[in-house]
Amino acid sequence: MGDHEARGDDFEKKAEKKLSGWGLFGSKYEDAADLFDKAANSFKLAKNWSRAASVYIKIANCHLKGDSKHEAASAYVEAANCYKKFSPQEAAQALNQSVNLFLEIGRLNMAARYSKDIGEIYQQEQDLEKATDYLERAADLFDSEGQSSQSNTIKQKVAEIAAQLEQYPKATEIFEAIARQSINNNLLKYSVRGILLNAGICQLCRGDPIAITNSLERYQEIDPTFSGTREYKLLADLAASMDEGDVAKFTDAIKEFDSMTRLDPWKTTLLLRAKNELKKKEDDEDDLT
Repeated sequence: MGDHEARGDDFEKKAEKKLSGWGLFGSKYEDAADLFDKAANSFKLAKNWSRAASVYIKIANCHLKGDSKHEAASAYVEAANCYKKFSPQEAAQALNQSVNLFLEIGRLNMAARYSKDIGEIYQQEQDLEKATDYLERAADLFDSEGQSSQSNTIKQKVAEIAAQLEQYPKATEIFEAIARQSINNNLLKYSVRGILLNAGICQLCRGDPIAITNSLERYQEIDPTFSGTREYKLLADLAASMDEGDVAKFTDAIKEFDSMTRLDPWKTTLLLRAKNELKKKEDDEDDLT
């Protein structure tokens, strides 16, 4: 480790000397960037992620001085990979620099990819509003590049976050739009019933049985096979139990579905919210009698 770090120090000093010395404008920055790159690799081998990250930022600056925006953007990505080891916030900031550069040079696919990465960092950090901003940006960029499958995957994440933030109308709208888009695609149509289940769960959280029943009719229009699925039966049973104010029936419907198809943590969390709302109504009614 010590050897790698010492080598890194040596390369970094040589790079700094190259920058402060005389040289042809372009080649001076290129030569310094090459030396900084060797320094960064040495620091990575020494697992000194902080030094490696700061050197990659210096590499980005060298490339910007030489007007090599693609190389500068790539250096910011390398810096972000190092920052991820110890500072997610700084990783997100470095990636944001790379996204801006990729946008400037028209590399929309790369800008989309790293916007998605930023969104996922903020999601892990539980900064859900920032996560949403970057994920929506990534989805729009993938759409503009004709990559609807990538875009829809990200939009589903946006919808899931919206539901976590109790923005149920927004979440429902996104899930339904994805379902409509996917039903005519031979590769994606089999995922539609799962997407409609997510939309229906968001409706359940709003606690309006009439809205849920109307949604089920709408989902049947989107996918004529939906009424024959277990997902439809679950939503219909849950809607009926809400209409009747029957918590036990609500719980049994979830247990029956879960015994055949495991519910993921997102669905479980939302269904628990809906159940708690139903229980609160039942308790309030008991207090009135």
